[in-house]
Amino acid sequence: MKIISYNVNGIRAALNKGFIDWLKAANPDVICLQEIKAMKEQLDLDVFVEAGYQYNYWFSAQKKGYSGVAILSKIEPDHVEFGTGIESMDFEGRNIRADFNGVSVMSLYLPSGTNDARLQHKLDYMSMFQEYINNLKKEIPNLVICGDYNICHEEIDIHNPKMKGVSGFLPIEREWIGNFIASGFTDAFRYKHPEKQEYSWWSYRANSRANNKGWRLDYTMVANPIKEKIKRSVILQEAVHSDHCPVLVEIE
Repeated sequence: MKIISYNVNGIRAALNKGFIDWLKAANPDVICLQEIKAMKEQLDLDVFVEAGYQYNYWFSAQKKGYSGVAILSKIEPDHVEFGTGIESMDFEGRNIRADFNGVSVMSLYLPSGTNDARLQHKLDYMSMFQEYINNLKKEIPNLVICGDYNICHEEIDIHNPKMKGVSGFLPIEREWIGNFIASGFTDAFRYKHPEKQEYSWWSYRANSRANNKGWRLDYTMVANPIKEKIKRSVILQEAVHSDHCPVLVEIE
């Protein structure tokens, strides 16, 4: 199973930048999208069906033009779970999960901590999400949680490790993602590339992408029971429909 995760920073904007042609060429079995910034009814779903993704599921934020996640699949899922049942998380459209035979794939969009109020919201969300996943794993052990975690884990994951006072690289956030991994997950990219310094997000400011001043915020976290089945994990930096780029994991 080839799975791609991509924060598209607005699916309608990405479509105008050639997203469909790219998707056909990349040809994943499943693609998890974050920050779709659209309601399902605002989209022409035929373009996804014609690209081979007749199974497409959208979980938008209640606020228009904000957040939202989706899963597009060539394979029909056994079940799709919209949200987590946690109200303070679900109204922002941050989680969707599709269960397939033997593996369950989640698209996750963690909040960014752009100010004190949003940082507290992010920390609260992270705590509730960990508890939710702890319980979910008992029922569904073979989880792949893809998405924009809005956190760099280690110094190798950020172009300037001195930025310890900025949300996304705060000690409390880094500790959380470390604990999340320790709770039973494998960061597929780091598992396959222990020393490779590559990024998945660049600010639109100061020509950051051209200068490769980036952050690795996007992950494919694979539950340890299927860790040995990770065949490949790469960051697809050539895709330029967003300030993020896609990340890919292939599972046997």
